[in-house]
Amino acid sequence: MGAIAEVYQQTRKRPDLFWNTYVCRPLAAVVVVAVRNTRVTPNQITLSALWVASAAAAMFVAVPGYWGLLLGAIVFELSYVLDCADGMLARLRGVQSQGGHLLDFLMDEIKAFILLAAVAVRLWREHGQVVYLLLGLGGLVVLSTGIAITTFQRRPEIAGPPPAAGAAARKKQSLLRRAVGLAEGVAKFLIHYPSYILYAAIAGHIELYFFPYIAVNAAYALKSVAWVSLKFGRS
Repeated sequence: MGAIAEVYQQTRKRPDLFWNTYVCRPLAAVVVVAVRNTRVTPNQITLSALWVASAAAAMFVAVPGYWGLLLGAIVFELSYVLDCADGMLARLRGVQSQGGHLLDFLMDEIKAFILLAAVAVRLWREHGQVVYLLLGLGGLVVLSTGIAITTFQRRPEIAGPPPAAGAAARKKQSLLRRAVGLAEGVAKFLIHYPSYILYAAIAGHIELYFFPYIAVNAAYALKSVAWVSLKFGRS
């Protein structure tokens, strides 16, 4: 236990999400301790997380009933534990790389697509209503739109030089800005579905993930398209 606690303290992120800090990263530290003296690489763990998430998606589609839903959510959370472990192992070994970071981002987005599609199919099979498939398709469109524009925005040719250190902190926090910040905080929580999808499964209502996740991605896609239109529409 001492080795696990030591690895956790050495490799955790600060600040981090509640679910990561108190659930997934402590479990990921167990994985890191198990493989730190082996030839297993962080990138291999990243790729294995995708396969575990794919297995979870298959369970969502193929295993009916409450226990199938719960089993799929648990296996998916195991994939997220691996997703935490890859970066922790890289930090422990001092082998962080931009390529590894981009691979992790890519796998995260593929998992988001797979999960959303699997849940849409599950809801369609449970309720027999094609609207769930249509919502799932729409969700995939807005999710991919948001990801594509975010990737575009992060290009150095588009993003430009980073802001001066402390510039954001010097902005006056008006009431409107605080309200926007609160809304963005809620949206970030909903985007980070590993923080709550298990709770939705325990409640027996995976819709608690499905509808909010699609809604927040739709809002982000609209915001992103508006940004592109305003920035480039006059040039």
